[in-house]
Amino acid sequence: MASSIQMLLSLLFALVVILNTANADEVTLVKFEIQIGPSKSGSFIMEVHSDWAPIGAKRFLDLVDGIGPTGNHQPEFSGETFWKGLRFFRVIDGFMAQFGIASKHDISAQWVNAKLKDDPVKESNKKGYVTFATSGPDSRTSQMFINFSDNSFLDSQGFAPFAKVVQGMEVVDQIYKGYGETPDQGMIQDEGNRYLKRKFPNLSYVKSVQRVESTGDEL
Repeated sequence: MASSIQMLLSLLFALVVILNTANADEVTLVKFEIQIGPSKSGSFIMEVHSDWAPIGAKRFLDLVDGIGPTGNHQPEFSGETFWKGLRFFRVIDGFMAQFGIASKHDISAQWVNAKLKDDPVKESNKKGYVTFATSGPDSRTSQMFINFSDNSFLDSQGFAPFAKVVQGMEVVDQIYKGYGETPDQGMIQDEGNRYLKRKFPNLSYVKSVQRVESTGDEL
């Protein structure tokens, strides 16, 4: 009898360990190198949390790691190909900086219909928190934004943060804001950077994105 109880307790303990492991928050650091202006560059680091918004976090890391919308390795649509030259095209002072449309039409076209199911909102849209943009329920693709301030009113609208800026927020705050919401997203999808460079030459943009092991001492 005692051995049966001990075996049962061991099985229960193993089950608890398995459940805790399955629900463990995996934290990944991702570094952005950006061109703020013609003669000014900088970098910042995001801390991605797998349990804040699991579906959104996976999509973001897929974009970093070269995984395409099919779930396979597709470096022609993801990774460096996706990020290099990508503009912060909708930047509203005191609100947020939006980005995530690739610089070329043939790349952005692969993501525009790769829509994700919504994640429950677990974290608030506080300053420095990163969230996917939406156009309604289950509509997230590759566009995301960094909150410039506490935008907790977005929480009830279903905007689920998946990461936060843990180093270099002073760089994020310098992203060019002069054009506000003027750039046309449809034109960006159609023409990419050809349109943005012609009409909005001062936009800040991404130079590189990569996983890192730690924040380090210097950016």
